Amino acid sequence: MKHPAIVILALCLLMNARALDKPEPAAQISNVEPRRDIHGEIIDAHDGCLEFFAGSYYLYGTRYGHTDGFGKSNRYVCYSSPDLVTWTPHGEILPAAPPRVYYRPYVKFNQLTHKYVLWGNADNHYLVASADSPAGPFTIQNQLVPVKHGDTQGDFGLFVDADGTGYITYSFSPPHIDWSAKTEPIQHHQICVEKLTPDYLGSTMETTEPIAGNVESPALFKRNDVYYLLFDNTCCFGVTGSGARVYTASQPLGPFTYRGNINIQAASARALPSPFTAPGTGRPDCIIPAQQTDVATLPTAHGPVYIWMGDRWGSRPDGIKGHDFQYWSRPLEFDADGMIKQLVRDDTITIPLPSPAISTNRPAP
Repeated sequence: MKHPAIVILALCLLMNARALDKPEPAAQISNVEPRRDIHGEIIDAHDGCLEFFAGSYYLYGTRYGHTDGFGKSNRYVCYSSPDLVTWTPHGEILPAAPPRVYYRPYVKFNQLTHKYVLWGNADNHYLVASADSPAGPFTIQNQLVPVKHGDTQGDFGLFVDADGTGYITYSFSPPHIDWSAKTEPIQHHQICVEKLTPDYLGSTMETTEPIAGNVESPALFKRNDVYYLLFDNTCCFGVTGSGARVYTASQPLGPFTYRGNINIQAASARALPSPFTAPGTGRPDCIIPAQQTDVATLPTAHGPVYIWMGDRWGSRPDGIKGHDFQYWSRPLEFDADGMIKQLVRDDTITIPLPSPAISTNRPAP
């Protein structure tokens, strides 16, 4: 008769072997077919973010419907999913929104207050709201959040560091500039990074100086103690999309150094500063004809992956703006120097999923 310990050891080895043979969970995402919710409706959530809260994915965006995107009927919406494929709509998440032109909802969880905090652009200024759950409803805390720079504010992104400190990176325009000038990018849509208050409901006014100009749709994330700031030229719903300039720093408030552009086809995309284009024209040489909206940091069994997301304005086959496609990249790859490799246009991508499911509100490091 075999010794019980030997039998147990053999069973453990067999179970480990089977576990190693089992494929890791992953989501297959199409970039050429409309993404639909559980009711079969095309997902209408643009220029927002993808977050992972308490074991589920949450997609936040602006609902445009049949509009041209410039009116006061824009609404913030949310969809949730357990697997990045099956999406449940939660409708409007800011139900008491006053009549303003809304763009770019971004949400982060605050560990100190245990609140989900929403920032949005409303009439070229920022509002902030909070909720007890990631799908809301959100209650407005401040309809006009003061920030350090600019007479008006534009696109922005939110970032939470490993220590829980929050930051906003945003574009702004100083007063009394010559909007007809097309040769000096620093004169409009400049970008900075600014530290938030501990509750994420306001700015500390601790900020960087302008980093660059002619900027829309910025995103800030961290990998291996390096802070990556991505953005590119103003696009204004342009069908050609825009690039993705990459700046890096060792601290969230910089100084930031230009590293290259990962979404243009030019051979000099890394060696030279990206050429300046006229305001609102995007770029004609994009690898992916999309305007960046987020770089999502998603957990997996082997650590976080980073997904570049961009809106393909004007791509809707039925003419309905709310049906414009949103492009999601394969997980970003990095070279030995920490630079992001050029984006690749894929019809279908694979995103690894956490296994077992990670149930946490804390941002990935």
